Amino acid sequence: MTCYETLFVVKPTLTEEEIAAQITKVKDVLAKEGAELVGTNDMGMRKLAYQVEKHNRGYYTVLFYKAAGTTIQELERNLKINEDIIKFLTVKYTKNKEIAQFDKLVAAANKKEATPAAESKAPEAEVSATEDTEA
Repeated sequence: MTCYETLFVVKPTLTEEEIAAQITKVKDVLAKEGAELVGTNDMGMRKLAYQVEKHNRGYYTVLFYKAAGTTIQELERNLKINEDIIKFLTVKYTKNKEIAQFDKLVAAANKKEATPAAESKAPEAEVSATEDTEA
């Protein structure tokens, strides 16, 4: 299986729930096609380099996965017909240096996802430690 990265931009006019639903829809296409999702990087709302469909902003998401070539055809077909996705780009990693960079990007995306969860758990640990000493 080959390593791929797909970046797509969702319309900024959608609510947070609708944006999450669009991201889930793309992930479901990958899962249905047998791709192995190895990392996700939600970059959030950003300014576009140029106006696309009268939008100056968009919600950026990057998916890192391993899949067969036919998976890409199906994924891009779904992205093209989805009216809530205004832009997308798929990059294929084949050479050893490219795959090493792919692994670094995946590690950074997974670290970024794990960091907010670790920060939210840290204060709870401090609270429980102070409760034990007071009792």
